[in-house]
Amino acid sequence: MSGRGKEVDAYLQQIFKTRKGVDTDRIRRKWLDIPYASLSPAQKLDIYLPETGDGPFPVVIAIHGGSFTAGDKRDFQVAPMLAALDRGYAVVPINYRLTGEALFPAQIGDVKAAIRWVRANAAKYSLRPDRIALWGDSAGGNLAALAGVTGGTGELEDKSLGNGGQSSKVAAVVDWYGPIDFLTMGDPQRLAEKGNKLIGKTTLEAPQLYREASPESHIHPGIPPILIQHGDADRVISVSQSIHFADALRKGAGEGSVVIDILKGADHLDERFTTPENTARVLDFLDKYMK
Repeated sequence: MSGRGKEVDAYLQQIFKTRKGVDTDRIRRKWLDIPYASLSPAQKLDIYLPETGDGPFPVVIAIHGGSFTAGDKRDFQVAPMLAALDRGYAVVPINYRLTGEALFPAQIGDVKAAIRWVRANAAKYSLRPDRIALWGDSAGGNLAALAGVTGGTGELEDKSLGNGGQSSKVAAVVDWYGPIDFLTMGDPQRLAEKGNKLIGKTTLEAPQLYREASPESHIHPGIPPILIQHGDADRVISVSQSIHFADALRKGAGEGSVVIDILKGADHLDERFTTPENTARVLDFLDKYMK
């Protein structure tokens, strides 16, 4: 591993070591560890409802990051997403199969299975099946964007996981500093020789899998609106990934398909993303399309 790679790994390890998981004891109306599919113990979700109101509530599905190798639906990454409860949203954090258990496309298959499960069970939990948004960070940002641009198209859809008659289309997407184009991310020689831990093969062996895992490869008219936020000091995922994605969205899906915010001086998983002011900006974006 290069010196820069070691520095990035140390940075991420320190964050995951020092930031605490979310405290959901205060949330009165909730259901925990509900299976949305039965293939793996990882395929579980939690449901949190606002303190008041009878619903049905618009839904934010929260997708954690962790380089596709780690993370959990109750770790620190979900904390800003739970702020949506105070705006009248139900929040549904999900787990999905990590690369230690299964390689791509298992992860996006799980996310779409969770969307279909939420839609199929909306009435039981006072949820709005027509108002489902995705909010993910880092690896979760990739999955949110990928599910957003392929929702309802039949692409990357494993209907054997359940509720195959339901659509996986969503109403809006929030992508926080997600990897977008795996063919241009990282050292090309290393990708050709050793590959990527999500794909499990090199770019020479399976270039099509790299394209399929990249949201930028699936852009088309009619996709849901996407808010992208990325820091220009990100040491893990270059901000150029998000800038190129936004440009491609404007060209392929129209000017109104994307809003991009570049947070000056912000690194990966930077706490500037989770300030009350920035969280309110994200929720204002969701309100525009979800209420």
